[in-house]
Amino acid sequence: MNLALPVLVPVLPALGAAATLATGKRAPGLTRPLAILPVAASAVLALVVALQLGTGQSLDAATRLAPTGGPELSLALHLDGFSSLISVLVGLVATCVQVYSTAYLKDDPRYPSYAALVSLFTAAMFLVVFSGDLVVLLVGWEVMGICSYFLIGHHWETADARSASLKAFLVTKLGDVPFLIGLFLLGADAGTFRIEGVLKVATEGQLSHPTLTALLLLAGVAGKSAQFPLHTWLPDAMAGPTPVSALIHAATMVAAGIYLVARLLPVFLASGAALVVLSVLAAVTMVGSALCALAQDDLKRVLAYSTVGQLGYMAGALAAGDRQAAVFHLVSHGAFKALLFLAAGVVIHAAHTNSLSAMARMPGLRKQVPDAYWTTGIALVALIGLPPFAGFFSKEAVLTAAEHAATGEALTNGLGPASAVPATAGWIVLVAAGLTALLTAAYAARLWLLAFHSAPVTLTAATDAPYSAEIDEADPAHAEPPAMRWPLWVLAIPTMGFGVLGLRPDWLPALLDGGSLRPSTVTAVIGTGLALAGALIGYGAWRSVTARAAAAAERVPEQAGPPAAETLAPARPKPPADPGRLLLGPLFGPALHGFHVDRLYSALFVRPTLAAARLVRFLDREVVETYVRGTGTGANLLGWAVRRSQTGNAQTYLSVLLGAVVVLTVLVAVGS
Repeated sequence: MNLALPVLVPVLPALGAAATLATGKRAPGLTRPLAILPVAASAVLALVVALQLGTGQSLDAATRLAPTGGPELSLALHLDGFSSLISVLVGLVATCVQVYSTAYLKDDPRYPSYAALVSLFTAAMFLVVFSGDLVVLLVGWEVMGICSYFLIGHHWETADARSASLKAFLVTKLGDVPFLIGLFLLGADAGTFRIEGVLKVATEGQLSHPTLTALLLLAGVAGKSAQFPLHTWLPDAMAGPTPVSALIHAATMVAAGIYLVARLLPVFLASGAALVVLSVLAAVTMVGSALCALAQDDLKRVLAYSTVGQLGYMAGALAAGDRQAAVFHLVSHGAFKALLFLAAGVVIHAAHTNSLSAMARMPGLRKQVPDAYWTTGIALVALIGLPPFAGFFSKEAVLTAAEHAATGEALTNGLGPASAVPATAGWIVLVAAGLTALLTAAYAARLWLLAFHSAPVTLTAATDAPYSAEIDEADPAHAEPPAMRWPLWVLAIPTMGFGVLGLRPDWLPALLDGGSLRPSTVTAVIGTGLALAGALIGYGAWRSVTARAAAAAERVPEQAGPPAAETLAPARPKPPADPGRLLLGPLFGPALHGFHVDRLYSALFVRPTLAAARLVRFLDREVVETYVRGTGTGANLLGWAVRRSQTGNAQTYLSVLLGAVVVLTVLVAVGS
């Protein structure tokens, strides 16, 4: 293989970003071609590289960057089935996002900088995927963090966007600090930062601090991939433009942490304690995020919590020792979650609101957006995990991995002994994943029914949507342009068909570690049954609350006549009842606010930090500056006294000199 091909994959989007920034204001007509063509070319090259590499092959190349006196820094390239598969996903989603954005943000004055940042974001993810050196990987890792800060805060004139971008940056950096320490510790233990060398040392069991290293790395993964307890930034990141949400949630940023653990899985297999910790984090993330998704009214926040939960599935598969299942679900999820977000953008464009309850009051919404209606249905079925869509096969692969780990037969596929995975980790993941499958189907059915199938209510001027429209939307009076429609059907193809590639051992399994990805009969029956039960429960709750709301609207209280005020004011229709409130009961309020994790963090960390900052400011201004000002004041007073003593009168000088001599004489006499 010509090494220029994989090298060009991350280089082209980076060059496109630089060109877009350079020509954005001078030649606006070049912005859209420079945004789309380099990313599309990288997507094609990534596919060519994957086809040329083939199955069961790998390629390593490196050149030394600089001597360090210790482990060397190398510009290293590593290609295998995992990197090839994920690079194709990144290229596909990024291309669809760039095309979609040309219509979604067509009147945005900051579109050139937005397009450049999306291209740079894509290049950074390609760098993470293809890097064979931990330090070079860290560069791509951090560039993605910077890009996410600017893209989430694209509409910086709004307070929500500013706070969300700052929160995303700070929370992920909080995880990156121990992550950086873990990388240095891993390089010191292995004697190299080359991933190939690190894996060799880990497989031979020669790491000196496997548990500490793995836990430090998990902190960074929890931040980047939005796992508990560093998950709180991702739902708030919905303040950014909808195409950015698709890119972050499907193919970059949050996928980077999962991919890193998959690449370094032998390091984690060296520590059973780290795998148990990872399984607990995944379980809490899965179940908690699914409960939160069931309570949200903002369409994009439902999808955001859904992403958090699906990332928990991937982390659970890694805790069970099967990176094949994790990456399988990563790619499957990337396709249908990008489809969900881009379809949500079309729906928001038509409804002019993010609110599900407001959409439920709109007559004929599904007829206004037929493409989004059908593709959202396809993606939600994949999210629920029903056959034959991709989500079914990848979700069942995760459940199968957890089942084998729980019985002591973990599917490590030669990366380590099956006994390296504690059975406890398998049981934790298996139980949590089953419960999450039930909840996922329930909130997916709720989203679908509220957005497209609720009985419409005649709107009046007094009926305001709970959420204002995104400021980057086009005019809802016009139909969605083709650039916002055809990416939906492009992404619908892998959403429907990608899963079958895992059925034959000479297809997707041969590209990865060679293990089986066929779902076991037991987990397939249980998983599908839980998904169907969750969907039926969601549907039943929706029917129940809809019937109650209709019955309440038909009942008219008996009275002699309406008050004068009521005859003057138009009737204000009540918002449609929420099936999530019925299903969650007393948990609805806490779930709506993310179980008050943000409030807890505010009490434990934010307020003490602000109090310490106020104390430091007080000490600086009232103590330190007082001494500084006192020194200056003392010098001024001394100067004033000296200036007053300099009168120019010789008699005064002689008198002072004589007086001083007398005083000294007396002091000497008294002292003797």
